[in-house]
Amino acid sequence: MTLSPYWLRDNCPCADCRDPRTGQKLFQITDLSADLTINHSSECDGMLVVEWSDGHASRYPATFLTGGSDGDGRTEQGKQLWVAADFADGLPEADWSAYLAEPVAVLDAVRRFGFALLRSVPTVERQVLAVAGTFGYVRETNYGELFDVRVEADPNNLAFTNVAIAPHTDNPYRDPVPTLQLLHCLRNEAEGGDSGLVDGFRAAALLRAEHPVDFAVLTGTPVPFVFRDRDTELRADRPLIEVDALGRIREVRFNNRSTGTLRGGDVEAFYRAYRRFAEITLRPELRLEFRLGPGDCLIFDNTRLLHSRTAFEQDGVRHLQGCYADLDSLASTLAVLERRVAALDTLAGLFAGEGAGEYLGEAVTMAEHMLQCGALAEAAGAPDHLVAAALLHDVGHFGGAGLELMAGRDNRHSHTGADRLAQWFGPEVTEPIRLHVAAKRYLCTVEPEYRALLSEASEFTLQVQGGPMTDQEAAGFAALAGAADAVAVRRWDDRAKDADAVTPGFEHFRPLLGRLIGR
Repeated sequence: MTLSPYWLRDNCPCADCRDPRTGQKLFQITDLSADLTINHSSECDGMLVVEWSDGHASRYPATFLTGGSDGDGRTEQGKQLWVAADFADGLPEADWSAYLAEPVAVLDAVRRFGFALLRSVPTVERQVLAVAGTFGYVRETNYGELFDVRVEADPNNLAFTNVAIAPHTDNPYRDPVPTLQLLHCLRNEAEGGDSGLVDGFRAAALLRAEHPVDFAVLTGTPVPFVFRDRDTELRADRPLIEVDALGRIREVRFNNRSTGTLRGGDVEAFYRAYRRFAEITLRPELRLEFRLGPGDCLIFDNTRLLHSRTAFEQDGVRHLQGCYADLDSLASTLAVLERRVAALDTLAGLFAGEGAGEYLGEAVTMAEHMLQCGALAEAAGAPDHLVAAALLHDVGHFGGAGLELMAGRDNRHSHTGADRLAQWFGPEVTEPIRLHVAAKRYLCTVEPEYRALLSEASEFTLQVQGGPMTDQEAAGFAALAGAADAVAVRRWDDRAKDADAVTPGFEHFRPLLGRLIGR
């Protein structure tokens, strides 16, 4: 593989090049030598080691060179384009309470399909704002932070009447257009007024396949989208179909009510393409129809899906409340949640795998010991962070390090474990873990009777780990900010070796750990 020196050097992960807390670069590309070259490269312990002509040295995980990228997730790549029949077995949906407990599936549906439906959302005014708050922030527009979709006496938009609305994008005259829309049904007692969705990316892909010349016209023609009322005048000139630099569909803006007068260019070609695209969006097989009932809240991608409704009786009561939000906030929330799930799955795998092995000559396995320790902390009413520290305090033994300790070599598992867990947890969890071995040495000095309670294996490891502290060392330890928490973990650690104890499994602690990850 031929490596670009500037690409490789620009991505050096060391602490001199990137802030270890934020991951942000600490140098400019112009800081690098104009004739930068690689002096030498080699592989060592699964790392690519590069020595540079400017004297710098970089280490890259082997996976760095093979890792790919799906981009920012906003284009057709990675989406699941659909037709109505794809949801014959049901819509992507969840009950409100289930969503609050575990939101990943719903948010992922919005990312993949462009929409999801929440059921049994409390039918109270402004509740739609609370739904948006579960994954991001409300995007306020000229309609306010929320808007009421119902028949108005003096409407400034046809949406606030009882007429049928064809598949369309909301607010195409804004730049940027609101990327997410939420519609929460409070009442729907009208005859008609059914909702519809069309996958605009699928419609655009069909146009590209069937009429590539028309597709090129629509991606290359800026269209004036306009909105005016007494207090507002908005305009954005954007193509109906927007593609990225690689030609992938990224955004659809389609709204006949807001399309202004196109002037200049090949108008005939545009209207031929415009009509063909409109005809595709009206194909029955593309239109997914359903009825929103009280408590239903629809979340959808306004830059991808076109939404519609059928006409309804003028005197029928139909009241939705809506708001806009940003897709990047939803994507951010989902990414953090997925990281959390991956972290918890990794920890669960350690408990189920290596955790089933011997624990330093004790009568319990490593997992049993750690679970007992967490349970003792929980029973004592310890705060979440301390329960987590007790539960995870011996993670540093995994990977065979425990055998090294029993062979008479200090594996510094307290530090190893704390460093490993720092990718997920803050110092309130990791520091008691880092100090829990030192706490044993401390207690042996300040409480002579404590040492007599140590098991035979624990007495052995005490000697390997440095033995009791000196009085000076003990005073220094006691002054540390995390000393008290470390001592608490240590006391539970010493008691958590009962072969007959009944303790909960890892899944019991999973919600608690989930609340702490990424804080």
